[in-house]
Amino acid sequence: MEPFWGKVFFALVVFSDRICLSLSFNVGTAGAKIFSGPAAEEFGYTVQQAADIRDKWLLVGAPWSGFTANRKGDVYKCPISGSRNSCDKLNLQNSVSMPDVKNVNSNMSLGLTLTRMSSVVISDFMTCGPLWGQQCGDQNFYPGICAKLNPLFQLQPAFSPAVQTCGGPMDIVIVLDGSNSIYPWKPMTEFLLKLIPSLDIGPQSTQISVIQYAVDPSVEFKLNQYKTKDEINKAASRITQKYGLETNTFRAVKYASEYGFHVTNGGRPGAAKVMVVVTDGESHDYDLKDSVIAQCQKQGITRFGIAVLGYYIRNNIDTKNLIEEIKSIASLPTEKFFFNVSEEAALSTIAGTLGNRIFNIEGTGKEGENFQMEMSQVGFSTHYSKQQDVMMLGAVGAYAWSGTVVHQTGSKVTIFPFSAFEESLQDRNHSSLLGYSLTTLSDGSTEYFVAGAPRSNHSGQVIVYTVNAEKKISVKDSERGKQIGSYFGSVLCSLDVDKDGVSDLLLVGAPMYMSDLKREEGRVYLFSVTKGILNEQGFLTGPAPNENARFGMAISAVPDLDLDGYLDVVVGAPLEENRKGVIYIYNGNEKTLNKQFSQRILGSKLDPHLQYFGRSLDSFKDLNDDTIPDISIGAYGKVVQLWSRGVGVVTATATFSPDKINIFDKLCDINGRKHSCFNTNVCLKASFRPKTPVGPINVSYTFTLDADLQGSRVTSRGLFTKNNERYLKGKADISSAPLCFDNQVYVQETPDFVNSLSLKVEVKQESEDVNPVLDVFSPSAFEFFIPFTKDCGLDNMCVSDLVLSVKTNTKASSSAPFLVSANNRGLSFEVAVKNKKENAYNTQVTAKFSSNLYYSSVSPTDEVKCTATQQDAVTCQVGYPVIKENHEVKFQITFDYSFEQLQSHADVEFEAKSDGREENPADNNKHISIPLQYDSGIVLSKESNMNFYVANMSGHVVTTVKTLDDIGPEFNFTVKVSTGSFPVSLLYLTIALPMNTKGGNQLLYLTSVETQAGGSVSCDSSRLVDPLQIGDRSHTVSFSEESFRGLEKLDCKSAKCESIKCILKDTEVKSSYFVKVKTRIWRGTLITASYQSIKLTSSLDVETSNPDLLIIGLKQQNVVLTVSKPGEKADVPVGVIAGSVIAGLLLLAGAVALLWKVGFFKRKYQKLRKDADEDGPSQPHVDEVL
Repeated sequence: MEPFWGKVFFALVVFSDRICLSLSFNVGTAGAKIFSGPAAEEFGYTVQQAADIRDKWLLVGAPWSGFTANRKGDVYKCPISGSRNSCDKLNLQNSVSMPDVKNVNSNMSLGLTLTRMSSVVISDFMTCGPLWGQQCGDQNFYPGICAKLNPLFQLQPAFSPAVQTCGGPMDIVIVLDGSNSIYPWKPMTEFLLKLIPSLDIGPQSTQISVIQYAVDPSVEFKLNQYKTKDEINKAASRITQKYGLETNTFRAVKYASEYGFHVTNGGRPGAAKVMVVVTDGESHDYDLKDSVIAQCQKQGITRFGIAVLGYYIRNNIDTKNLIEEIKSIASLPTEKFFFNVSEEAALSTIAGTLGNRIFNIEGTGKEGENFQMEMSQVGFSTHYSKQQDVMMLGAVGAYAWSGTVVHQTGSKVTIFPFSAFEESLQDRNHSSLLGYSLTTLSDGSTEYFVAGAPRSNHSGQVIVYTVNAEKKISVKDSERGKQIGSYFGSVLCSLDVDKDGVSDLLLVGAPMYMSDLKREEGRVYLFSVTKGILNEQGFLTGPAPNENARFGMAISAVPDLDLDGYLDVVVGAPLEENRKGVIYIYNGNEKTLNKQFSQRILGSKLDPHLQYFGRSLDSFKDLNDDTIPDISIGAYGKVVQLWSRGVGVVTATATFSPDKINIFDKLCDINGRKHSCFNTNVCLKASFRPKTPVGPINVSYTFTLDADLQGSRVTSRGLFTKNNERYLKGKADISSAPLCFDNQVYVQETPDFVNSLSLKVEVKQESEDVNPVLDVFSPSAFEFFIPFTKDCGLDNMCVSDLVLSVKTNTKASSSAPFLVSANNRGLSFEVAVKNKKENAYNTQVTAKFSSNLYYSSVSPTDEVKCTATQQDAVTCQVGYPVIKENHEVKFQITFDYSFEQLQSHADVEFEAKSDGREENPADNNKHISIPLQYDSGIVLSKESNMNFYVANMSGHVVTTVKTLDDIGPEFNFTVKVSTGSFPVSLLYLTIALPMNTKGGNQLLYLTSVETQAGGSVSCDSSRLVDPLQIGDRSHTVSFSEESFRGLEKLDCKSAKCESIKCILKDTEVKSSYFVKVKTRIWRGTLITASYQSIKLTSSLDVETSNPDLLIIGLKQQNVVLTVSKPGEKADVPVGVIAGSVIAGLLLLAGAVALLWKVGFFKRKYQKLRKDADEDGPSQPHVDEVL
């Protein structure tokens, strides 16, 4: 049988460290195609790869197209094939509009967003102009507009989900005081002339009538008399003052309400009714006020009151009564519908404000309602969900820049209200800009929508939510940024790394993250995803901290750039290198992403004039038909197309002849001296991705003898005959067929004839711009070993019999796993290796261990030396250089449990081997598996504001609740969860409160649940907190009599509980997290019920996300409040009665025994005998009686 080492003793694969320093992997820079466009139009702001039935293209957004005349925006198409580097404008800007509205598209910025609407190459696209506006009256709204492009880039009808209805028809009657006290009259007409232009005048919109009064009212012109602003302005300018000694304001208001809005005056049924009353004095018909105002309210007339104080001020008259009278005319709230000016000339200064407030009624259709979606800018961001066929549209300007998300499926549009995200955002005028970025996640069945809000709480936020069939939102998780102003959440990218249909990662950009050197370095965070819950996994390594880079301003997933089966990622840093720009490539690995970039591409290398290279990215498909996806990069005024290259993996094999070095056989004559020698045969061979022929691959190679010079060896023991050196170098083109090199090696005199002589083969690629490129993730160095002959008898073959025994003192079983804790984290093995046969040279014990262990130490060290050869293996040289026959070596090897990798078992597989042939290999392996649990070290504690409460029977039972104090006293407690040494990404805390008795009486009223800032703790309690909204209105409550007698406590078994579910995420080791629960005790229940003392018991329970593996020693606690009721009559329990009876009987028996002992019954007995003797024999004997 051939020895184990055969012709190749063994090979050690060495991984190169060039990944960390790599500037070039398989995205090529040679032959890059650069398209140019107008930089002033922001050409290159967005880019998408596209294809139609004829060709492949790049679609490029230029959102300022039309500059300097306008910023309407447009989209260009750039041909991939051919040599042309110019692009064609699609000329969409004048075709994107909405019918039946007054379009304001001069600054709509079409092309600001550009999104693919399918997962196939030939696809529709969506482009939006979020600054598209519409005119309503004198107001411009900016609800945004979007339009679809079909695969032939033909524009489909535009749509605007938030397009506004400019109110309905509105009839406005202006009632002017024309009495003698008005002076001068000209400001009154100037007021009209300034008010009219701010209104949307027209037969289908707003009509105006003017009524002037003094003693009696009269119509200056009717509602339907004039159709245009010009006509009304001319009519208003012709109005002359009426004059009169009286000011009958309420007669005029009544006339206006009865006749001014009547159909005979041009009034329209269904039109909104608005009355504007302008007067400078108290009315002479004040007694009509109540009936006239009631009539106006019944007719639904919105009333503005304007008090002109000039006459009163000129004559030093107190204005208080006048102001109060005009306020009584105005609708509520007064501050919106009442004005006053100091003189007639000041009237024109309020005309603009009045017009806006009238328009507010017109725009919303409801007086006093604030704008909601009027400035929403729908389409600021877009994302297509193929799983549900939903187009997500960001609306950053909605709800006063708090923002929201719009979902569109077909023709159905859902605009989510402010309340949908209100609790998660906690937006206190921060202008969160929710919808700035969008994406989706999937767990294979459920789709989770993700929206970024980069200004939330000034530090940014990401919200994960689902939408049910009723279009109701359920927020599943949210993550907040860690630095104010970093714009965390402005860029989102989801990643299914292993392409199994389940999202593995969410990448979140914070491009304005500030480094310690106060530079906008930028940062991209990684979050793993579990059922919509995000867990932070660190961040990508990118630019140096001294760079203003804006790293993460653009992020794009690449569908397997290096063809290893995993998705990859490209990240832009457009401000790096003095705003020239850089992009970074990161490669996927199983379900995560390598945080160190594999390639860094500088824009200046492609074109020294490039600016903001990396501002936009797309890498959807292969564009040059080599089956490798290609990357498109936007810059300022340019778009760069880079071509990906094939990947080559070079492997090496080596054989030696003879297969061992015999130092006594000196058969080679080298420079007149005899030496031992051997021949080597090294073969290099390549495999390629893709499989279609892309080779050969040009490499340089180096062969090195004794590359690991150490110990007594200061020179190589072997030299190549060809050059008398330990190195051989060369270049070669390597293909899929092996290319072999034969060389002779001679051996020099050396004291070390025990350790094998090594031959190291290294390959590398010197040129960056070649195709294919050497895979940086595959081995680039290989080491082979040839042994020296050993003292193994006449046949020169060592036949050893190693016996391996391994013991551990760890006691564990499946029913009682070993508990790993901070104070109990070591695992030791007693290892013995005995050789029963011929000498065992170079004996090694290899221990391969599971990833939840790491090698710690070995003792003693005189006979054993251990080296961690891999991340999960350690190789120990035992009894070096030889274990002789019947000799045994013992040692202890220790591992430590990893706190990062938690697994249910610790597995170690030991194997003993030597250079010789093993006679009985069955006893050379030992596998030990130890069941594990981990003590999380989590401590659950609580603290309450009181432990004892007295329910005084004399207290008053409140049945009308207006304030929280009407319910009862505060009962608050704080729950503290303290973590230990183990990292716990997810904890579940349940707080169960006894809210009601079995009889339906209320026990506790939850007023708030507070968590610490930072977002690590979130509680689902909105349904339970302040359900009656105490303070907004009063509530009537009742309490029924109920007995708690026989109960020791009111807990979740004896009462009805409600649970607060809290999630603690991304907890840090040895940290504390708090939840404060505030309640009120329902005093009425505790006064009305019958009991002497009862314990009101809330329960706390904390659990890890993997309770079978990561355990909590004391995971439950109770929060106990003892309630007593003085003056309540006590029950006599049945047990007490029974005990008393038994005690009485025992006392009676004792008394009888005592009387017997003192002779009480004996004296009676003697008397009976005496009486019997006196009576004679006819009486029975006393003994018979007794």
